[in-house]
Amino acid sequence: MRTVLSLVRCGSLAGAAQELGVNYTTVSRRIRRAEQTLGRVLFERLKDGYEPTAAAHFVAKNATEMEKTAHGLLRGLGGLDDGLQGDFTLTAPQLLISCILSPVIRDFSRAYPEVSLHIRATNDLLDLSRREADLAIRISRAPGDSLMGLRLTEQHSASFAAPEWAERIALDPQAPIDWLSYAGYDTLPNSVRINFPASRIALRFDDMVAMQGAAVAGLGVVRMPMFLGRSTPGLVQVPLLEPQPYADIWVVGHPDIWPSAKLAAFRDILVPFIRSKRALFVA
Repeated sequence: MRTVLSLVRCGSLAGAAQELGVNYTTVSRRIRRAEQTLGRVLFERLKDGYEPTAAAHFVAKNATEMEKTAHGLLRGLGGLDDGLQGDFTLTAPQLLISCILSPVIRDFSRAYPEVSLHIRATNDLLDLSRREADLAIRISRAPGDSLMGLRLTEQHSASFAAPEWAERIALDPQAPIDWLSYAGYDTLPNSVRINFPASRIALRFDDMVAMQGAAVAGLGVVRMPMFLGRSTPGLVQVPLLEPQPYADIWVVGHPDIWPSAKLAAFRDILVPFIRSKRALFVA
């Protein structure tokens, strides 16, 4: 049932295999077995992949309910867990882990060595109801209405650049200024265009890690969260863009598992640490 559901949901053998943690030949073999057991064709084998039949959609619909029930059961048991051992999965953005959270992870691991901590470093919003992670730290204005959560800190963004750019701007603020922009932003902020009309977007990126590296290399000025600019060797704040509100940082979890001892212990270290670092995040 799980394999049929994954193939319907992912739309390909490769996608289902990745979700299930097996190879695609295993997925194909399980589908054949399911069809033999049920006595029905679940997928049409086409040149461009597997096309689910009405029977496959019916199976997937019921398997989804089974999956929800199973996840609910396991989350409920996890919420009753009062022990400080076993698996615990944390997810957070990569740059937040590298710049801010590593001491928290270190202190938690030292304090609770019997907890097997798994870190999923990603900007993707993992599905906590499906137990893709137990606890998530998110940079967001809307971290999830169905989740329990605490706002750890507000944030500001500002402009940062390599020291040579800072010197150039200080000598002649009206000289041409190269900016590194996030993909999807066609123009610079109004205040930049008004106060520094010689500014231009020199390069566009779809990833903040790449923008960070390009700024350190002296390719231009970048707008980024203040914690990131202040934590990055080789970058200094430049007075081109006044600090502006940015998405808050939250810690969130599913209500079923939020009370568990492991999550509570991690929050007990995380929350005071982040709040003690507030000056890194705001002007």
